[in-house]
Amino acid sequence: MQTQRRRALLSVSDKTGLVDFAHGLLTLGFELLSTGGTATALRAAGLAVTSVSDVTGFPEIMGGRVKTLHPRVHGGLLGRWDVPEDVAAARENGIEPIELLCVNLYPFRETIARAGVTLPEAVEQIDIGGPAMVRAAAKNHDHTLVVVSPTDYAGVLAALQAGAPDATFRRTLAARAFTHTAAYDAAIAEYLTGELLPETLVVPARRVQALRYGENPHQTAAFYEVATPTAAPSLARAQQLQGKELSYNNILDLDAALGVALDLRGVGAVVVKHTNPCGAAEALPGEGLVDVYLRARATDPTSAFGGIVGLNREVDAATAERLAETFLEAIIAPAYSAAALEILGKKKNVRLMALSPWPEPAAVLELRSVSGGLLAQTRDALPDDLENARVATRRTPTPDERAGLDLAWRVARHVKSNAIVYARPGQILAVGAGQMSRLDSARVAASKAKEFGHDLRGSSVASDAFFPFADGLLVCAEAGAVAFIQPGGSVRDDEVIAAADARDIAMLFTGHRHFKH
Repeated sequence: MQTQRRRALLSVSDKTGLVDFAHGLLTLGFELLSTGGTATALRAAGLAVTSVSDVTGFPEIMGGRVKTLHPRVHGGLLGRWDVPEDVAAARENGIEPIELLCVNLYPFRETIARAGVTLPEAVEQIDIGGPAMVRAAAKNHDHTLVVVSPTDYAGVLAALQAGAPDATFRRTLAARAFTHTAAYDAAIAEYLTGELLPETLVVPARRVQALRYGENPHQTAAFYEVATPTAAPSLARAQQLQGKELSYNNILDLDAALGVALDLRGVGAVVVKHTNPCGAAEALPGEGLVDVYLRARATDPTSAFGGIVGLNREVDAATAERLAETFLEAIIAPAYSAAALEILGKKKNVRLMALSPWPEPAAVLELRSVSGGLLAQTRDALPDDLENARVATRRTPTPDERAGLDLAWRVARHVKSNAIVYARPGQILAVGAGQMSRLDSARVAASKAKEFGHDLRGSSVASDAFFPFADGLLVCAEAGAVAFIQPGGSVRDDEVIAAADARDIAMLFTGHRHFKH
């Protein structure tokens, strides 16, 4: 079907770049059709616009709920202009083709992210006409270009200026459109269901970047941000200030570093290697960030080489100087001073990640793939104050021992099982991670402490799960540990408690564990 005029329908909530895009369409000879606020914005910019109500012959009604749901709109979007029956039906019913549709949907996610939003407010931000038009145009992409994001405006104008956009370009835009509506519907379903683990889990995820490869060069990979209604901790919102492109393994390690850094109180620093914290520290009285970082690095300076550092305060010049002493893959912090950026800028390959505002820990959903499926759980974000921990032994921990237990227990939940963590107030002394037996983890940690000159006499130890036998506790005690924290719950708890009492060891039972597989 031939028409003397080219028509584009524009109806957007996100008006970024709208006026320039519309002006480009006018230059190409398009007539602009529009609705509501979009038409108002275009007219305010001095552009000629035809209201959709003038096309349909029907006013917008019910507070704008009904305005584009009309055959003259959907016929224009869905018509196959190379099918004679469609052309005849269009002529009979006064329908003209709509060559291009530009729609993005009501801001539902932004609405439900607001504090105190009510259900009726959220429901009014469920777009009906928008998704219907997007899906219609996407289905009919051979005849109707569909645009759902301002990031595509320039490419669409360039394709139109070059002539008729080809089939591949049209199909790409259609795929983006269906992805857009699918993610939108997923957010609505999640909100209305009100369940973290619903019967059907829909995961709207946006690709943040394609990665050069996965864990190994023969694996392909990409990084996706999972859309959530709250500002949960997310590397997807971090800004890379310098350094090489992030790798798959970098992102895993940075996420691990962020998790530990969020659990540190006051000024804190953590060094991560292969997703396990190999050192962590919190400020003692009178200390600054550089002192804390140096103590975190000192836990295992060998593993710190090629590691990832997480800092929960702005990086200053003094800390940057010491960071630059060690080969590091990446650093994540809330911000960097100008002097720190200048110093670290000399290490051009180190990836500097800034995450501001610095988030709070949150019990967001974690997803892991298994063959043919997904596992989903809330993040281990249980508040780990020790007020409710039970003293299981005759002796109660001293204040210093309790401070060491507190730090060790918070860090232990970030260590791969079986986890053993030695600490003193403000510093992790040794970590045993990912061993097949708890006894081996205790031995590995004690051996590392000896290698790096850390005196474990008087130290506190956290075990992420119960000691199944007394042997693991005895290895730690022989290394110098005098206080323990563990979940309890073994059938041999009495034996473990007796072994502790025989050595005047203090031990707390928390009643919950911190497995991390």
